Parts: sequence; structure tokens; C-alpha cells
Amino acid sequence: MMVHRAEFVHGVPPTDANSSDGTAGLPGSDLEAEKMPGHWLLARLGKRVLRPGGLGLTRSMLERLAIGQDDTVVEFAPGLGVTARMILERRPLRYIGIECDGRAARWTRRQLPSGPTVSVAIGSADEIDLLDGVASVVVGEAMLTMQPQIHKQRIAAEAFRVLQPGGRYGIHELCIYPDDMPEEHKRLVDKDLSAAIHVGARPLASKEWRELLEGAGFNMTAVGYAPMHLLHLTRMMQDEGWLGALRIVWNVLADRKGRRRVLAMRRVFGRHGDNLRAIFIVGEKPLN
Repeated sequence: MMVHRAEFVHGVPPTDANSSDGTAGLPGSDLEAEKMPGHWLLARLGKRVLRPGGLGLTRSMLERLAIGQDDTVVEFAPGLGVTARMILERRPLRYIGIECDGRAARWTRRQLPSGPTVSVAIGSADEIDLLDGVASVVVGEAMLTMQPQIHKQRIAAEAFRVLQPGGRYGIHELCIYPDDMPEEHKRLVDKDLSAAIHVGARPLASKEWRELLEGAGFNMTAVGYAPMHLLHLTRMMQDEGWLGALRIVWNVLADRKGRRRVLAMRRVFGRHGDNLRAIFIVGEKPLN
């Protein structure tokens, strides 16, 4: 396998020696709470699972991807490395993370075991420096939602390009429900989400997510859904454990500016709760 131009982040110790609370190396940690992207604010407050369907939907996606010891896995935007660790538990032949944020890439690399088969590159998922057909599995979670439609299409096309025939592409994203929601209502959801999380949010309906992958050339092999309960206490306990959930609650209570942002996000998620889901889709690249 050849990799061109991308800057790779090599092994470093698994902890951040410059931070007593382990957050100094987090992306956006130098920003005020009012200006941070919502997912990095939640990470600063202790949340480590930032996927809309939680660990349960990620596990379902990974089961359908059936990652094994012969697989080379490329993950787009690994974030805090939670899914990367789950992937590595399946002992793939090689793991490559592609992360556009240099600080996020360094954070992720610290969470992963050292070795020549595990690497994290700083690069863009819509134009990655890997040769055609080098991967057997591509994974991307909670990143396409934040992209304009043209970038969604480019990223799906890149996943198709780097996969070998028969390779699998799994996504886990935010989903609009129902499929026939009026465009005016969808625009309102996009606007409210973007204002709350300080990142452009453009979720698609289930039919549109499937069409995105099919338009890139994939055959659909699996689709699954979960409630979008990112900030529900029950989901946090499931994803973070009860000690982790209590730590998040304590941090939110102790951080006035952060608390204001989190409550604003909760209000938006609740306001549009009937129209938001999490979705995973697995597509397969045809053999010919």
C-alpha cells in the first residue's frame, strides 16, 4: 500500500501529560464555550461517545461490516477514537484514520495502540491520498451530516474509489424523519441544529442517504435506525457508564457557559425530536 503527501501522526504516549483532566489536547479546547463546535464542547465536558445513535448503533454497523483479520480499514474523521478502538478489537490487518483536524488526529493517535499497522493521517475525506482499491472496509460516522451535498457526494465517491471490489462502506449519521418531510420544515431543522451546535448541519432523510450511496455506485446491504438521544441521561449511561455520565452532569453543572450551550442543544433536539433519528447504512462495492 502506498500513501502520498498526507501527514501521519506517529505513536505517542496514551495520556496527555500536559493536562490534569485529560482535555488539554482536545480540538477546540482553547476556544470559549460560546464559540466551540457543539461536539467538541461535549467532549470537553467529558462526553466521549459523540455518535447520534450511540454505541449501540455503532456496534450494529460494525457487525454488518463483518471486519476480520484480513481487512484493511480506513476510517474517515475518527474523532476521539472510540470507534477506532472498537475496530481494532476485531484485529484487522491494518487501520488508517483520516482526520482533517490536526489536533483531533493527534488526540486520536494517543488513544490507539502503537505499531506499524495503526496510523492516523491528517487529510480531507473528499480527497484522500490513498491509491485505488487499497481498503476492504471504509467507515465514517457523524461527519457526512455536517457537509454540503456536493461534499457528501465527493466523500462517498472517495470511499468507493479506495475500496477494492466487494469492499464495504459503513456510515452512521443523523437522519430526517419521515422521508417526505416538506423542504421548508427540513430547512428549519437544519437552521436550528446549525445555530445550536455552531456547525453547519444538513441531515438527510433515510431515502436520501440511501440514494447518496447508490449514486456513488454502492449496493445497499444493511440499514438500521436508533432514536437520536445524544443528550438523554439513559443514553449517556449506556454509552459512557454511570460514572462517566455522572462526570458529564457534574461538569455541565460546574460550567455556566457550557451549561447554557448544552441546554440550548437539548432544547433543539427536543423541539425536533419527532423528526430526528440516527441511521446506519452499509453499502458494498460491486465485484465488477
